[in-house]
Amino acid sequence: MIYGGHFDIDQKLLTIKSLETSMLDEKFWQDKEAANQVVVTLNTLKKETSSITKLKDHIKNNLESARELEPTDDEEITTILTEELTIIKHQLTNLAIELLLDEPYDKNNAIIEIHSGAGGTESCDWANMLYRMYGRWGESKNLKVEEIDYQAGEEVGLKRGVLLIKGHNAYGYLKGEKGIHRLVRISPFDASRRRHTSFASVDIIPEFDDDIDIKINESDLKIDVFKSGGAGGQSVNTTDSAVRITHLPTKIIATCQNERSQIKNKEKALKILKNKLYQLELDKRQKETNLLRGEQEKIEFGSQIRSYVMHPYSIVKDHRTGYEIGNVDKVLDGELDQFMAKYFKYNKGQRP
Repeated sequence: MIYGGHFDIDQKLLTIKSLETSMLDEKFWQDKEAANQVVVTLNTLKKETSSITKLKDHIKNNLESARELEPTDDEEITTILTEELTIIKHQLTNLAIELLLDEPYDKNNAIIEIHSGAGGTESCDWANMLYRMYGRWGESKNLKVEEIDYQAGEEVGLKRGVLLIKGHNAYGYLKGEKGIHRLVRISPFDASRRRHTSFASVDIIPEFDDDIDIKINESDLKIDVFKSGGAGGQSVNTTDSAVRITHLPTKIIATCQNERSQIKNKEKALKILKNKLYQLELDKRQKETNLLRGEQEKIEFGSQIRSYVMHPYSIVKDHRTGYEIGNVDKVLDGELDQFMAKYFKYNKGQRP
């Protein structure tokens, strides 16, 4: 039975009613920060109850439909039930993930930054495949996928790409994708048809609210303007409007080239830089907390988290959870939910 625990819709509805009542109090908005938190919690609960209700209705309707079938064609009934079970399993996976996204910033939009590793053409092509994979994943979730930067490789693919995935829980879903991704395949660029191994790094940070408290001194910034451009199909202009901002004290770089004016590109690049610096501060605090707790610090960014093997066999394996899938093409087409679900279950088990 799936209706207990996180799926206890009656308790969630009572909480929703209680929060809505509290919002009627004339003093509710006096503490703006607390009031905003209540609104966020209320919206999250409403979304969860809506998803649970839809799932319950789907199961109920299909059970009723199954009862009405004539038992004359066992094969047809089996096919229908198998298809429905697949749909329900997929919905349960998505719902289970959403219910686990309860950490700070999980609800935020996500900024994905992909860098090709050593290996020239091979790595640039691999980075481009990951860029497409996350774009397809976002589209499958009905999230808005916005291209921020696309720096093409010398021959194919990309050296560096940045996507902004906008929508509820975007960062929560994607945060486990941070790390080094490894590809093993017969190279399409090698005339001798040899097997090659390529690496690309994926960094994920949340898009923080506009009012985050990060002060940036103009003297700490190096601002470069260059001609924007992208690989085939990349919807960016080709004027000298692209902007690259380097924060000299930290060497952190933020680039934007998808806007049509230099001013707008600079504004967006500054916003991304602000997000990166804020994330850097959060990471620093977390490290200090871990040291106080006496915990061994986890190596996340810069570690190999997943391998995509296309030769001599077909498999995608997550090295943190041990979970693997045999259909590489399906994963590269954006089907990442099972990996995300396994990661969240694993990560919950690691929490103190």
